[in-house]
Amino acid sequence: MGFGEAVSTCFGKYVDFNGRASRPEFWWFVLASIIIVIIAQVLDQIIGTTYVFAIIAYLALFLPLTSVTVRRLHDTDRSGWWWWLHILPLIGGIVLFIFEVLASDEGENKYGPNPQGSFAPPPPAL
Repeated sequence: MGFGEAVSTCFGKYVDFNGRASRPEFWWFVLASIIIVIIAQVLDQIIGTTYVFAIIAYLALFLPLTSVTVRRLHDTDRSGWWWWLHILPLIGGIVLFIFEVLASDEGENKYGPNPQGSFAPPPPAL
């Protein structure tokens, strides 16, 4: 999954907390979110406003980031309730980051099929 596809998928599923999100989908959207926030902060500096565009960007990205994080946790076979770890200072963010970096569960788990397709074993060598 490429950058554009990940961004359009995440904004299209901005309130969809079901299913799974692959690592590329998650990390490309995180990168896009960082870029959007930086642009918003630069606009605030150029225009001279006090965080107006930054606040709008944060509010616009809150639900899509939350839903893709929950779907990423589902991809590692964890409940979306683990998302609440981010409220714990330092430790919560580190644990959540580790969960987000972990590889996808191969095949299907209780949250649905693997978003990157099935991992069929290779045919036996003759």
